[in-house]
Amino acid sequence: MTVLHLADEGEAADLAAFLSRLLHYDRSAAVRLQAAGTALAVFGRPPSFEVLAVRAVRLAKPYEHGLDATLDATVSAGELLESVDERAATARVPGAVTGPPWAGVLPPRGGWRAETGLPAPDALRALVAAAVAEFRARTAELAAEDRTRAELDRIGREIWSRTVGGTGLPVRAVHAAQSLGFLRPSAAPGSGEDTDAPRLFSSGAWLRLRTPFGSVALRRAGAGGLGGLSVR
Repeated sequence: MTVLHLADEGEAADLAAFLSRLLHYDRSAAVRLQAAGTALAVFGRPPSFEVLAVRAVRLAKPYEHGLDATLDATVSAGELLESVDERAATARVPGAVTGPPWAGVLPPRGGWRAETGLPAPDALRALVAAAVAEFRARTAELAAEDRTRAELDRIGREIWSRTVGGTGLPVRAVHAAQSLGFLRPSAAPGSGEDTDAPRLFSSGAWLRLRTPFGSVALRRAGAGGLGGLSVR
């Protein structure tokens, strides 16, 4: 069985936390693992947000027991979580599963360019808080006979599909980043430039919100065909 040696206990804990959050939204979640050398990328798709979540994990050394160059597998998130040993900073790669459709279509690896107009982290968190409050207020005002799943979904789509300023990034992507633990307060508030500030990138039909703790990626609204998709 392939064993991953993570860089340290902190990397193991962060990987476990990411998997736990994915499983909170989908108890049968799968993740796609791609690695080469000492870098591992873990892709997941929390269904509530309709984005791809990407957690980068540092490895202490390449894998053992059968793979010494690259790793590319889709596995059960729950089984991977159960295999994480935080003290030993290791994880065993479970057996491959039949991947969901999204696992075969990932964002491009290169060609990303920086986009401007993304608000500061505090403003992004405030934006998500205001959207959550609006959703709760509007749904609370519904009469009992009108509080159907279709109506709740309609209100949710209207709120979460709004874009962040002129960036084209939907608010749901920021909500996903916060819910998955990617959008955290700065480690050193008031120290000048915020090194933990998220950044926005684009590549073809894709947008990616990147933070030091992980990224969320999604296709631009209205993108037709496969656009800039990378099928692997």
